[in-house]
Amino acid sequence: MPAIGYVTRNSNGGFSGNLKTLSIQANVEIVPNNGKTSENQPDYRVTSDGVEIGAGWTRTGETSGKDYVSLSLAAPEFGPRKLYANLGRAAGQEDDSAYAVIWNPAD
Repeated sequence: MPAIGYVTRNSNGGFSGNLKTLSIQANVEIVPNNGKTSENQPDYRVTSDGVEIGAGWTRTGETSGKDYVSLSLAAPEFGPRKLYANLGRAAGQEDDSAYAVIWNPAD
């Protein structure tokens, strides 16, 4: 699956970086949802220039058993459908500081 952006881990447990496609280039912040009051609420809030565009949930890989972040993004620029992506280790990275935003088509 193609990478549509790259983020780095912040000291607060969140991530910051950018989304980049043929028609969109935007800075994003993936911030821990410290106000989470139930299990159904997202673990992260995703914003771009102060506007909330999505959410993220910590999931565990079935094969690897490792945690990852699953993102759901929505904005007029994305069209009428949500954009789904996962955070995965960026190519060539051996530490846990740089992540690719990997597009996960719903179809």
